[in-house]
Amino acid sequence: MMQTVLPSFGDLLAFDAAARHGSFTRAARDLNVSQPAVSRRVAALEADLGVTLFGRETKPLHLTPTGQTLFDVLRSSLSRLETAIAEIRRVQEERKLTIAAAPGFLTYWLLPRLSALTAGFPDQELRLLTGDQRQDLPEADIHVRFGDGDWPGVTAVKILGEEVFAVCSPLFLSRQGTKPDLSRLTTLRLLQLSDRLDRNYDWQHWFRAVGIDIPRKLNAIVFDDYSLLVSAALAGEGIALCWSGLLDQHLKTGALVRISDEAVTSDRGYFATFPTGTTEDSVISRLAHWLAQSATSPEA
Repeated sequence: MMQTVLPSFGDLLAFDAAARHGSFTRAARDLNVSQPAVSRRVAALEADLGVTLFGRETKPLHLTPTGQTLFDVLRSSLSRLETAIAEIRRVQEERKLTIAAAPGFLTYWLLPRLSALTAGFPDQELRLLTGDQRQDLPEADIHVRFGDGDWPGVTAVKILGEEVFAVCSPLFLSRQGTKPDLSRLTTLRLLQLSDRLDRNYDWQHWFRAVGIDIPRKLNAIVFDDYSLLVSAALAGEGIALCWSGLLDQHLKTGALVRISDEAVTSDRGYFATFPTGTTEDSVISRLAHWLAQSATSPEA
C-alpha cells in the first residue's frame, strides 16, 4: 500500500490561519511572521496539492470548494490536537506546587523538612520562592505569612506560634565572662532585623515586653535578611532574637544558646495561607495541613 506523503506542517498552519482570518496579513500577525511568508507557504501548499485553495479576486479571501474541504478536516484535527496539548499541560501544571515564604522560614524551618515534604508529596513538582506577600507572588499556591492569621480572601492554617527569646553563640557568651542579666543585655552588641512592614519584634519592643528600661540608643547592627543576621550570631558577632521553631537545629547542636530565660509570646505566628474556597481534599489544602502538622514532628 502506497504511503501518503503529507504536506509541510508549516504550510498547513499558514493555510489554517489564512482561512480562519480571511486575510494573509492577519494570518501573518497571528503566526508572528511576515505577510509574504504566509503567502509563500499557502502558494507552496497549493503547488504541492495541485489545486487552488483560495479565490483571490475579492477580499476577504474566500475558500474554494476544495479549500473548504481541506480546512474542515484540518481544523477538526488541529482542534483535537489543541485540546490534547491543553490537557497535557493542565495535568503537568497540576503536578506543580509552589510555596512562597520569607527567606528565614524557608532556610531554617522548611529546608530541614524538605526530605519529609518530598516523601509526603511524591507526585508533585515542588517550587520554593522567597517572599511572603501574596500580591508580589500571585503564582504561589501557598504563601507562608507571619501575622495574626486574619487576611481577607484566604484560609490560614497555623504552623508556628510566636515565642521570641534572646540567643547567641557560645563564643560570644564566653567573652562576657558571666551570663549577663537582662539589664546588661541592653549594653551588649545586638543584632537587629529591620522589617519594612513592622510585623516582627525588634529589640526595643522586646525589652519593653519583658519590662526592661532601654537606653536612648542601643548598640545594634541592623540586617534586612534574617539568614544574614543568624550567620552573624553564629559567628559570635552579637545577640539575636529567635522565633521559637525557626532555629531549633542550631539550639539542639549548641551552635546557639539561650542567653536569657525570658520570652515574649503573642497570638501571632506563621500561617500557611491559600485562597478561600479551595476544597479540603485538594493537594493545596493537604500541603498546608502537612506543614502545620510537621511543626510538631521531629525534623527529617
